[in-house]
Amino acid sequence: MQNKGLIRLFAVLFGLVSIYQLSFTFKANQIDKQAKEYAANKISESVKNFHDLRNDEEVKYLDSLSNYRIDVDGKRENIKVFNLGFAKYTYPEVKENALNLGLDLKGGLNVILQVSVKDILKGLANNSTNPVFNKALDDASELQKNSQNTYLEDFFIAFDKIKGDTKLAATDIFATRELDPEITAFSTDDHVKVVLHKKVDEAIESAFRVLRERIDQFGVTSPNIQRLGSSGRILVELPGVKDTKRATELITKTAQLQFWDAYKGEEFFSFISEANNVLKDIVNPKEETQADSTATQNSEDEQISELLGEETTDSTKTGENPLLDLIKGPGYQGGPVIAQFDINDRKKVLNYLSMPQVKALLPADKQHVKFLFGKPEPDSEIVELYALVGNRENLP
Repeated sequence: MQNKGLIRLFAVLFGLVSIYQLSFTFKANQIDKQAKEYAANKISESVKNFHDLRNDEEVKYLDSLSNYRIDVDGKRENIKVFNLGFAKYTYPEVKENALNLGLDLKGGLNVILQVSVKDILKGLANNSTNPVFNKALDDASELQKNSQNTYLEDFFIAFDKIKGDTKLAATDIFATRELDPEITAFSTDDHVKVVLHKKVDEAIESAFRVLRERIDQFGVTSPNIQRLGSSGRILVELPGVKDTKRATELITKTAQLQFWDAYKGEEFFSFISEANNVLKDIVNPKEETQADSTATQNSEDEQISELLGEETTDSTKTGENPLLDLIKGPGYQGGPVIAQFDINDRKKVLNYLSMPQVKALLPADKQHVKFLFGKPEPDSEIVELYALVGNRENLP
């Protein structure tokens, strides 16, 4: 009897767990149905390409559930779509806990991506103009059309065939400052090949990680992402994806890692103040009024103090300083940050700094400076402004 009671207990527990797990699938299907109904009500069948337009509306509807809203206190609040009484869940959490039906049952996207090893080699060689190197790259591309080798293996074959006295460790090929000390001008070709195998594999692995992060941000349930041997190919399966065009653009978007030198933030404190003064006449032209000696503008020293986060005795009225009024936090001496701004003001700030009247304030040695914002911290609305050392060729 005790055994029967124990069996019943386990049966009840198993049933409760099953109901709990299946409830997420039911809720996910319910939300998907609501999205379809919303799209159908918004886009009539009489509209041209209504299938595509409805699909876009479905995606927008589901995306709106994946975002956050601002509560009465001004804080971010995730949208809860499923309430079990003892816990509440967001739409991404519901999708994550729902049963994975896979591509066969749900459809979706199935692609194989090819990482360009040719571009990796060009990058490792700092875009070398060496004729032997570039001909070997082109010859390897031709060999690939009827070859079972990897691109790197065919590159080595092509290079060895035409190299003559040229070495892979030539100073204008792979004996670069970036690859030192792994590759020097005294390295043998065999040694360079070992290093290149390692570097190419690291680059492919990096691309694999970036791809996985992008797909995780896309919110796909149970994606299948895997490397296919050492060929540089990556298999991607995204079950249930409705907007395949958007997904394809996301996973095939090229990312480039570049290294730029940055100026120190304090080198631009005076420039920001001068730019603010110029922008006053451009953004808020003054009307001719009787001068009021008690309502004077901040001096340049006071404006620089604002950038440093120091207190000033005469605070500026909101709206009088087009650029300075946008600053939410100071830069810091010795570091690369010029100032901190609201994430929603990035475009406005960059537009101000790109105006000819403002750029004319830059000294001759900074005429090619690149102003860029950094990436905001998670759950932060503040971004930092940097000034990168540019050049006429716009290359790092």
